[in-house]
Amino acid sequence: MNANYAETKEALFQAALSHVAFDGWTDATFQAAIRDADVAPAVARAVCPRGAVDLALAYHAAGDQAMVARLQSEDLSALRFRDRIAAAVRYRLEAVGDKEAVRRGTTLFALPNHAADGAKAIWGTADAIWTALGDTSDDVNWYTKRATLSGVYGSTVLYWLGDDSVDHQATWAFLDRRIDNVMQIEKVKAQVRDNPVLSRLMAGPNKLMETIRRPSDRGGFPGRWSKPRN
Repeated sequence: MNANYAETKEALFQAALSHVAFDGWTDATFQAAIRDADVAPAVARAVCPRGAVDLALAYHAAGDQAMVARLQSEDLSALRFRDRIAAAVRYRLEAVGDKEAVRRGTTLFALPNHAADGAKAIWGTADAIWTALGDTSDDVNWYTKRATLSGVYGSTVLYWLGDDSVDHQATWAFLDRRIDNVMQIEKVKAQVRDNPVLSRLMAGPNKLMETIRRPSDRGGFPGRWSKPRN
C-alpha cells in the first residue's frame, strides 16, 4: 500500500473522531476531517471515495491491526484455545479508543445500503483473529469458524455498547457464555460424527462439503469449489 495513501487515510479518520460523537459517520464529519487534517478535498475524495463510510471502515481496520499486534506480543500458550479466542475478542474491544465512534458505526452499518460493508468488516475481524491464532483450515471449516466467531463478536459488541459495569466485567462474562455456547455446538458435531447411524446419514452432505475451499486470496466472503474426486 502506498505510504502516502495510508497516512492520509489515517490522518482523516483520526481527525474525524472528534466530530463523530456529534455528527456520526456522515458527510459533515468527512468535511470537518478534511479541514482539520488540512488535506486537499480532491485528495481526500481520491483516498476515501465514499467519504465517511470509508473512514468508518478505516477506523475498524485500525482496531483489528491493534488487536493483532497485541496478540502477537502476548504469551497465550498457557491458555485453553477457547480462552485464547476470548482474549482476542477482548483485546479487540479494548483497542477501541472511542466507544461512541463504534456506536455510530453500528448505526451506519445497520443501514441497508451499508449492511454488506458492516458484515464484511466483522468477518474481517473474525478472520484476523483466527489467522493470528494460527488457523490453517482450507476447507468448509474455514468458513464455519469465521461465521461462528463473527456471530460471537457481533453480539458481544452490541452487549458491550450498553455495558456500564466496572471494567466491562459484564461484557467479559457475556463473551464467555457465548463461547461456551459455541463449544456446545462443536460437542454436538463431534457426537454426530461418532454416531454410526448419523454419520451415514451425513455422508452425502459431508462429501459435498469436502469440495469447498477457502478463498484463494483470503479477501472476503466468496470461496471456490474444487472438482469432486471420483
